Amino acid sequence: MTLENILTALAACKIEPKGSLSHAATTTDPASWKTALEGAPSSNATVPGAYKLTKTLVFKPKTAKNAAPTPVIVIAAQDTDTRATNALGKQIGQKEMRLATDDLINEFFGVEKSAVDFEALAGEGSADAGLPIAKAAAPTKKVEAKIEGAHQLAIGVDKEVDFSSWYTSVLVKSEMLDYYDVSGCYILKPWSYSIWQTIQTWFDAHIKELGVENSYFPMFVSSKVLEKEKDHIEGFAPEVAWVTRAGSSELEEPIAIRPTSETVMYPYYAKWIQSHRDFPLKLNQWNSVVRWEFKTPQPFLRTREFLWQEGHTAFLTKPEADVEVRQILDLYRRVYEELLAVPVIPGIKSEKEKFAGG
Repeated sequence: MTLENILTALAACKIEPKGSLSHAATTTDPASWKTALEGAPSSNATVPGAYKLTKTLVFKPKTAKNAAPTPVIVIAAQDTDTRATNALGKQIGQKEMRLATDDLINEFFGVEKSAVDFEALAGEGSADAGLPIAKAAAPTKKVEAKIEGAHQLAIGVDKEVDFSSWYTSVLVKSEMLDYYDVSGCYILKPWSYSIWQTIQTWFDAHIKELGVENSYFPMFVSSKVLEKEKDHIEGFAPEVAWVTRAGSSELEEPIAIRPTSETVMYPYYAKWIQSHRDFPLKLNQWNSVVRWEFKTPQPFLRTREFLWQEGHTAFLTKPEADVEVRQILDLYRRVYEELLAVPVIPGIKSEKEKFAGG
């Protein structure tokens, strides 16, 4: 590649060089470049007194599944931290930028990673380079999720382009919920709460036919009790919410807000069951639990407080317990299929699929 070719390619990238010099061949290693520049003839008057090495970075921003990726080209100082892509993406209005793989670079520019240079970026060919002539990647029209002309009361986001925004828009526009000022918590409006009440009424009637009774235990759990069951809560311990103050006073002992009720209920099961005559003990609770999720909350799917039903039963023999487990699982199946029209495939969960604490 001649100097003239390089200057032409730089001009195509709207870069005006302040000077130039010829030097010995180098590798891509920055130390090799410094050595070559320091050994170049000092008689060349166009060489600046101070300079910084640069590198060319090719990024692939987040792109919709049905859209072709558009590369982002960055010419940066050699010591630039390539891990700081979030800050860089924010500056240029792009999300989740990642360094392009070798295959993507070849797809973008038609050359190998080591051959990407100013000529390739500018789309100029060079007879002297001995490399394939690269053309600049054609700009890809950004696929907009917003549906033009959509009525204010309709869903204004294309599900195929931005499913997450479409999902929340459906919930808000259908008046199933509203957002609350505590992150990860949502207001269940009458339309969605009535669905929950329908489930409650149906399920409650069926478990009572099995001899299950409703009860209610406090939502607060002392740290001492929770510590006794540390093996049980290990899976969700980081998500336990704690009360540490009452008004302006610090509590002597932190109190956890119920993440599940085993630690609250089972000490009393041990107290109430004194002989075989006390079996079976079948209790159910309709309540809410709090798990302070650090992942992205999603309405109805992953929230910090959620309504649920939890049954806790004790039997004299394991076969009796096994029968009830299958009866309850079948009721859950019927809730999904008969009330919510969601098909169910019964099976045994893997360890990774099990709910924390289960």
